Amino acid sequence: MADPRYPVVMIGGVPVVDAPQEIHAANAESFRKVLVHTADRGHAALVVNMSGTRICDPPGVAVLAWAHGYAVAKGGDLLLVTPPSAAVLGVFALAGIDRLIPGFATLNEALKHAHAVVPRPLHRRATPSAEPGSPDA
Repeated sequence: MADPRYPVVMIGGVPVVDAPQEIHAANAESFRKVLVHTADRGHAALVVNMSGTRICDPPGVAVLAWAHGYAVAKGGDLLLVTPPSAAVLGVFALAGIDRLIPGFATLNEALKHAHAVVPRPLHRRATPSAEPGSPDA
């Protein structure tokens, strides 16, 4: 699902999504769909470049938190590029996103970390069998 508003480029085998200048109620759902589609492609990490993002309202913060959980559940990770001058850093600190989602000052740092990320296998919880010694045990 390509959306010209949120370009996705592959850099060294890592998908990088350019976040919009503003993430708010009007565009959060379409941005979430792009992140889901990108995470579904089976890469170990997905990088969201927020270098140009000036505003991230609560719906945007919620989308990033949800997308991070989704990527982790798929065995990957979501990484943010948030330079020290990024306008969204204060909001992320208040919301706790900076403690939930790994953030990097530059795209190169995020890409370096992305290559170090190894996909985590999905673990299924073992269900106990009804009787000891049964074929399911």
